[in-house]
Amino acid sequence: MKLLSDALLYGILDLGYAHPDRLEFITQKMLEGGVDVLQLRAKGCDEETIEGYARRVVGLTEAAGVPLLLNDHPELVPSIGAQGAHVGQDDFDVSDARWRAGRALAGEVPPPIIGKSTHSLVQALSAAEQGADYIGFGPLFATPTKPGRPAIGMDEIREVNRVVGVPVFCIGGIKRENLEQVLAAGARRVVIVSGILQAQDIAAYCRDVKAVLLARSGV
Repeated sequence: MKLLSDALLYGILDLGYAHPDRLEFITQKMLEGGVDVLQLRAKGCDEETIEGYARRVVGLTEAAGVPLLLNDHPELVPSIGAQGAHVGQDDFDVSDARWRAGRALAGEVPPPIIGKSTHSLVQALSAAEQGADYIGFGPLFATPTKPGRPAIGMDEIREVNRVVGVPVFCIGGIKRENLEQVLAAGARRVVIVSGILQAQDIAAYCRDVKAVLLARSGV
């Protein structure tokens, strides 16, 4: 399974953009394109529906060695066999989410990954202190994915990467066309949602973004 420390491109399988009938196809194309982490986000769906969606894609992510994370529902992690969960700033705290996702027994599977959304440097530092394995930092730009959430801009990107001791994934309105601008502001890792899911060729789009990230990282 890929490590968060090596991850550069974080993809979200968002049911607000991805039709349920195409989940497997879209997942496979994202994996072919080189996403390092994949989150399933199904806002407004009940737990049974989310579990059904996750079971349809978890075999694909496992085969690719890519962690599958569930948005907002850490309690579903054990039954699905996902690698962890992502929670919002106003949802569970990190310790509660980790408890719900299940603690691994010594010598068995790795403990669940817990990520936390943050919208400022203060929140980012707090999430890291709580024990988050990574943070999402944004939204950098206004985005329909987060209606009503004001953009935070890019002024704190370099500082948050300097002082936060866990991987920082910049998120919110990031697309291939503004990726260079985001990286120039100090980003190392990014989350892309609509840019990927609305691309005519999802795999090619991901490969293009990943190449830019790899080149910037010096790998």
